[in-house]
Amino acid sequence: MTTTPIHPVTQASDEVEMQIRGLMMDPVTNMPIIVLKDIGSDLVLPIWVGIFEANAIALELEKTAMPRPMTHDLLQNMARGLNAEVRKVVVSELRDDTFYAVIWMDHAGETVTMDARPSDAIALALRWDCPIYVNRDVLENSKQAASAQHVNADEMRRWLENLNDDDMGRYKM
Repeated sequence: MTTTPIHPVTQASDEVEMQIRGLMMDPVTNMPIIVLKDIGSDLVLPIWVGIFEANAIALELEKTAMPRPMTHDLLQNMARGLNAEVRKVVVSELRDDTFYAVIWMDHAGETVTMDARPSDAIALALRWDCPIYVNRDVLENSKQAASAQHVNADEMRRWLENLNDDDMGRYKM
């Protein structure tokens, strides 16, 4: 955890604001994928996540009320109880085929950053209704990393970009 005395959390020039385009299951690996889309273009970034993290995101996307707080709800309640507020999350790095994220919070007039998995950061961003960003280097490196795998990155990106709302559907566990 790092504390920085920066008051307003703003978008850095090397960050691209994204929104969740949807959740889907990878037909090959049967793993959930969060599909992030650049708000200013048709660029998409798929991030494979665990089933429990995908469920936490799906519950919030569908505004499903749970009888008891789930882990991300608990984290939000704790932050509020400590007078902290999540301002943004950033998918900040791609290293060894693993995405990394940072949660940016305001607390007592200071900005606090915390390392997180992208899925957890996104689940919190949804609960706080705050922006999700991806570092430009991550977007560039993800293209290179995907093309080094056995799946053609351009074909997959085209497929993801051309998905319509019916294709995305509602995420089912």
